[in-house]
Amino acid sequence: MIKKLTDRSNLTQRIVAALIGAPLIVYCTIFSPYSFWILYTTIGVLTIYEFYKLLGLNGNFPLTIYGTVCGAVILTLTFFIETEKIDFDNYYWIVPMLTLTFFIKLYKKNDVKPFENLGYTFLGIIYVILPFALLIESVMDKGGFNPYLAFGILIILWVNDSGAYFSGRFLGKRKLFERVSPKKTWEGFFGGAIFALIAAFLFSKITETLTLNHWIAIALIIVITGTLGDLVESLFKRSIAIKDSGSIIPGHGGFLDRFDGLLLSMPFIVTFLKLYHGLF
Repeated sequence: MIKKLTDRSNLTQRIVAALIGAPLIVYCTIFSPYSFWILYTTIGVLTIYEFYKLLGLNGNFPLTIYGTVCGAVILTLTFFIETEKIDFDNYYWIVPMLTLTFFIKLYKKNDVKPFENLGYTFLGIIYVILPFALLIESVMDKGGFNPYLAFGILIILWVNDSGAYFSGRFLGKRKLFERVSPKKTWEGFFGGAIFALIAAFLFSKITETLTLNHWIAIALIIVITGTLGDLVESLFKRSIAIKDSGSIIPGHGGFLDRFDGLLLSMPFIVTFLKLYHGLF
C-alpha cells in the first residue's frame, strides 16, 4: 500500500512539497503583475491569519479577522498604488483603518488586556504584512514590473535554507543558537551561506536585473537576516510551546515556518536597494 505523504520522512515531504509548490510560486511570480499580486497577497493573508491564531493558543485575543482584513487591504493598496492604477494619497486610508482597532477593542467586553492584544494586532501588521508590502513595492516600482528581483530573492532564500538544512544534517556539530533552536549548527549556517553566494553568482549571469555585487550583497543580507528571522520565529514558537506554526505545507510546517526568512530579510533588502545600491 502506498504511504500517505504525512507518513513519510521529513526529507521526502520537503522534496514533494518543493516539487509541487515551487513551480507554482515561480510561475505566478513571473507570469504577470496580477498573478504576482494575487499570489503574495494570498500568502501574506494566510501568514498573518496563522500568526494571530497561534497567538490565541497562548490565551491572547488579537483582532484576528479585522487584522487579517487590514493586511489584505494594505497589500492591495500597495499593488494598485505602485502600479500607478490609483493615486499615492490612497495610502492615507491605512491610518483610519488601523485606528479603528481601538474602537473595536472598546466593545470587546471579555478582553481583560485590550491594549496588550492591540499590540499583538499591530505586531502582525508589522511582522508579516510590511515585508510582503515591501516585496510588492520593490517589484512594481514606478509602474514597472520587475519579477526577476523577487524571483532572485526567493531563489537565494530557498538555496540558503536547503544548503543550511543539508549541511547541518550531515556535517552539523557546533550549535548555532541552542537556547532557541537546538538543531541549528554553525556548519549549517556556513553551508547555507556558501550555497546562497553561489546562487547569487549564477543568478547574476542569467539576468540583468542587478549587478553581481548587488546580488552578492542581497545574498549576504539573506544569510544573516534570514537565519535570524528563522531564530526569531523559533523563539515565538517556543514561547507558545509548539513545534511547527502549522501543517499545511508537508515537511515545512505552516506559512510562518516557510516564509520566516523573507519576513525579516525584506526590510533590509529594500533599504539596501533604495539607499545604498549606488555604492556598489
